[in-house]
Amino acid sequence: MSWLGTADRTRTGRAPSGAPGRQSAPGAGPDGQPGLLPGIPRQRGGQEVAAHDVPVQEAPAGQDGTPAGAPPAGARVRSWWLLPWRLLPTPAGTPFTFGYALLLVATSLFAEYGDPGLVSELLQGSSTDVVHLAQSPLMVLVASALWIAGGMTSAYAIGFLFVLTALERRLGALRTAAVFFGGHALATLATELPVAFSVAAGRLPETSLHRLDYGISFGVMTCIGALAGLLPAWLRWPLLAGVGYLAVTDLLAYADPLTDWGHLLSLTLGVAAWPLLRRWRTHRTRPAPLLGELGRPALQGAGTS
Repeated sequence: MSWLGTADRTRTGRAPSGAPGRQSAPGAGPDGQPGLLPGIPRQRGGQEVAAHDVPVQEAPAGQDGTPAGAPPAGARVRSWWLLPWRLLPTPAGTPFTFGYALLLVATSLFAEYGDPGLVSELLQGSSTDVVHLAQSPLMVLVASALWIAGGMTSAYAIGFLFVLTALERRLGALRTAAVFFGGHALATLATELPVAFSVAAGRLPETSLHRLDYGISFGVMTCIGALAGLLPAWLRWPLLAGVGYLAVTDLLAYADPLTDWGHLLSLTLGVAAWPLLRRWRTHRTRPAPLLGELGRPALQGAGTS
């Protein structure tokens, strides 16, 4: 067959005039015109086929009446049943909070049932007072966060469990640890450095350089302020109002003004970190880009060449 005949067959879907063995093209109509494929609109050489004209085959229903590909009817309810358990740390979901909580339980039990003399010596060595901060700042900043002032039943111990779990589920382990220890260290230095200056100026006695200061309260308050920025507004503002009220009330009572100032400062540090924390959360929840053959992102921005 000549090239012209081949082109004619390709264009019209039938053999050229006078060609031997003339047959209708596959799917052709009675007049020899090419037939239309069902469900494909705007086909060349034919009329449009509306989508509603094509019969739709429904998926077979399961035993409970739901489509075969649909999730079970109780799946949505089951997720609500599991929701309370997500408030507590787990080894796989929140490894930092889970491991840290176990460590705090161990030190709290030791402080409760251990030798009183040894416990007192360890607490004195872990204190973030001016003298210890001047001698070994990194060691005491870490060691002071290994104890709970008030034991496992204190408000800050309970707050640690729930607040850090919620924060780690939103930011991840490393960023939650950075928020906690960052707030703990900054608030400690911000409260102890003025003591050193006041003692040097003669406004405080030298005994203020050896005050006992340890615990996780600064880190927990920082995490509360940070978590509030990641919650919806109907939870954010009541949480900040309640915790802020307690911090201001303790400060006005003037029982331990230095520690109470540190609590209010720690809460402020967490609030000040909202823009950074929201970027961290957006980056963590963003889907991974599709990679091309050479390992580069397959979807490039508009206007790039």
